[in-house]
Amino acid sequence: MLFSSGSVEFLIVGLGNPGTEYDLTRHNVGFRALDFLAGACNTEVRRLKHMALTGKGTLGGHSVLFMKPQTYMNRSGQAVQDAARFYKVPAERVIVISDDISLPVGAMRIRYSGSAGGHNGLKSIQEHLSSDAYTRIKLGVGGKAHAEMDLADHVLGKVSSSEYAEISENFPALLAALELIVKGDKEKAMSRYNRNPQKKSPQ
Repeated sequence: MLFSSGSVEFLIVGLGNPGTEYDLTRHNVGFRALDFLAGACNTEVRRLKHMALTGKGTLGGHSVLFMKPQTYMNRSGQAVQDAARFYKVPAERVIVISDDISLPVGAMRIRYSGSAGGHNGLKSIQEHLSSDAYTRIKLGVGGKAHAEMDLADHVLGKVSSSEYAEISENFPALLAALELIVKGDKEKAMSRYNRNPQKKSPQ
């Protein structure tokens, strides 16, 4: 098993866009989730390094680097690649938290490989890591209100307070799932914490 030589064993990456205008958008739920996780681990994600706001912490007995890429969503892979190279962290030890429009609000899905599913942030990470072997944890934000709506308008639209309450209900489960993942219990994390409330997207 490969460990990094730079005191970081795992990268935990929350995806989003920098800037206060994006704070409460659907595309930024990865940032919000990462803030919760870092806080639970008594870590502040404030140091600008590897083109990201970062903070080192311990999770499940392992050293981790929490990251919020500041490259904008479509270039998230640049930040992840830079940190992965610096700490010698393989793709298998990169964990990415993102929004997902194909999942209803309140759903959470853990996957360990596969396509980027049309998500530009995940696509950038796969391209820069030259691998799809990283872990992705997707938080459902629901689909477009109608077919004619521009996708960018949807993902950059604001999350309502009720929607955010449903999304953030997953954060404690996300923390528990990550503790299992870093310990090597990936299948248990999936079976225990994948959830789909089968709620319809807002109309």
